[in-house]
Amino acid sequence: MSSTPHVLVLAAGASRRLGQPKQLVKLAGRPALHIVVSNAVAVAGHAVTVVVGANAREMTHLLAHSPASVIVNRHWEEGMASSLRFGIASLPPACHAAMVLLGDQVAVTADDLKRLVSAWKGEESMIAASVYDQRVGVPAIFPRLTFSELSELRGDQGARMVLERNNYRLTRVPMANAAIDLDTPEDLVQLTERFQRSDSTYSISET
Repeated sequence: MSSTPHVLVLAAGASRRLGQPKQLVKLAGRPALHIVVSNAVAVAGHAVTVVVGANAREMTHLLAHSPASVIVNRHWEEGMASSLRFGIASLPPACHAAMVLLGDQVAVTADDLKRLVSAWKGEESMIAASVYDQRVGVPAIFPRLTFSELSELRGDQGARMVLERNNYRLTRVPMANAAIDLDTPEDLVQLTERFQRSDSTYSISET
């Protein structure tokens, strides 16, 4: 069995708190979603699926030349759980595991994702989850045996509930970069400054 999971990038939200599509804002000249998807492709190649919803046309156009597949969740307004369920349902029948990554996790690097894959090691009964702010969260790798639980989520529930419920089967990977959000105008200002300082090679040291 391959030790590399299929990556699901959840990018369907309307970014109401930010006031503009967060997936399309540019950081060091690159759209945020392009940064996230490029990192996912660096880890999983063509085994990347991006779930879009709001502003689907613009995002599909943005990723037209990416190896990643793009699928449109018509029910994105139901909340994040809807996109997660839609993404899980779209996975190939032979898919043994899925890495869930948010479309605004621009600070998470390809190296971060590779560390997560290395920690998981392709174990069918284990989940590898990032740890930040003293909690487990995504990015996280879910083996097939958890797909039914992910598919039962509703509303704006993310995958964290499934992680906490399966606490006994978690492999924890410290990932400070995963704590950095792109939700508000203030977040955008801070991230813009960080990317400018790094001259398009953004990286944050683990703490």
